Amino acid sequence: MSKPLDTALNNILTSAQLPILPAVAARLLELTAQEDTALTDIVNLIAQDMALSAKLLKVANSSFYSFPQQIVSINQAVSLLGIKAVRSLVLSFTFLSMGEPQENSLFNFDLFWERSLVGATAAKLIAELVPQVDTDEMFTIGLLQNIGQFIFALTVPSRYNHILELLVVSDKDVCEVSLEEEFLAVAHTTSGYEVARIWGLPPAILTAIRYHHDPTAYPDDNQQELLTVKIIYLADLVTKIFYSCAPECHYKQLHNEAQQLLGLDGLVIKGFLKRIDREIDHAARFFDISINPVRPVAEIIQEANIRLSLLHLSYEAMNRELTHAKKELENLRQQMVERNRLLETLANIDGLTEVHNHRYFQNFLHSEMNRTIRNKGGLTLLLADIDHFKQFNDTYGHQTGDFILKELCLVAKAAIRDYDLMARYGGEEFVFVLPETDAVAAMTVAHRICQSIANHDFFDGQQHYRVSVSIGVASASPTSSDFNPNDFIDQVDQALYQAKRQGRNQVVLYNPRKKFASLAR
Repeated sequence: MSKPLDTALNNILTSAQLPILPAVAARLLELTAQEDTALTDIVNLIAQDMALSAKLLKVANSSFYSFPQQIVSINQAVSLLGIKAVRSLVLSFTFLSMGEPQENSLFNFDLFWERSLVGATAAKLIAELVPQVDTDEMFTIGLLQNIGQFIFALTVPSRYNHILELLVVSDKDVCEVSLEEEFLAVAHTTSGYEVARIWGLPPAILTAIRYHHDPTAYPDDNQQELLTVKIIYLADLVTKIFYSCAPECHYKQLHNEAQQLLGLDGLVIKGFLKRIDREIDHAARFFDISINPVRPVAEIIQEANIRLSLLHLSYEAMNRELTHAKKELENLRQQMVERNRLLETLANIDGLTEVHNHRYFQNFLHSEMNRTIRNKGGLTLLLADIDHFKQFNDTYGHQTGDFILKELCLVAKAAIRDYDLMARYGGEEFVFVLPETDAVAAMTVAHRICQSIANHDFFDGQQHYRVSVSIGVASASPTSSDFNPNDFIDQVDQALYQAKRQGRNQVVLYNPRKKFASLAR
């Protein structure tokens, strides 16, 4: 290591502004580095930090993992995710909340983490295309690949400002590392590597930080580490498509180098680029990061190609082409909006009954609880279960059972308001969320649903069926965020159980003092 480089690194590593890892993250790295670490050690450590525990449970219950069941405890989350995935998530949360802008710094911290999130998402999606690669770890490495720039902004802000000013008028892809070495005597790949090493990050992360700008410079023969470097290198090219002034160049480079480095053909690359904008938006929501709207790659490339073609046109022709191009872009944007709306609908609707699914119900309930707390209003849950539904399947077959499920939804939806929610909770159970509704009004609605179904002629064109439901009701007026949605669901579930126990085809209200109150059939 040369003397100027050694001095530059020493100034950075001894700076009072150099961030340190929080105690929980540092201890987690120590534990995961030990072969005999038990899951209970990890669980007990994370449970000490309530904010971190809440974030971990939020992501574990999101479509980031899409587990079929709800995860309600840190112990369950660690068991299902595994130690490496938990470590990656904790590190991601830690770094996304790290660092404060220095006075007079030109470094845009929000844009840095936005770009890092794009790189992390790209790394995860590329890793999904490669066998035997840990996608959670790739997400974390993608997030940290340019951490050296972040370190510069915190430890040498005034000197780094000069580089940022030069980059405004320079080609960043060509000049960035050389400018850093010229004015700081050290590149961000080296500073990031050294700081990450002090933090005790795993070797795979250290190697990717150091060599991701140039995989050919990787000096060892560890094929797994080299594969990681290649993935992060390609993820960085994806990021440049979103933020470069010449995205079409990086788009072409990505196609060429993905084939050379990983053997991924053009169709595969186009496939993951089609959905990366949605995945970035999802990741931002899961990790509570505020980002600018993410445009689809197809729209970015089409606009870039239009700009290039316009350079060769006359002024009049340019105006004509520009008008035509704007119409094409608007059509493409509308198609994208419609496609995303359809995908969002499919993700939230039960395929058989065409009412909302369990996932959408959970999100809707959380939103309505927060709104109810703010407005100091009332909120009611109904949980309905079809009586003796198994007998329909056993006696008449599953097609008849499916018909009854769909027909029942039509009848029940006609008995509620437009802004009430009906969702399939699971199997033959359906849940209703009634905003701004107290217990008395809710019992009236529940009774109306119960009677409407009992009086309805379920006729499938061949045979008539009589169907009834039992309904549990729970009503609340929550006043603080301590109100637990799981407890609310448990109350309505208890009321439903009591309705079944009392003979079915009736409505029972949960009452914490009297325990239960019921309406006659």
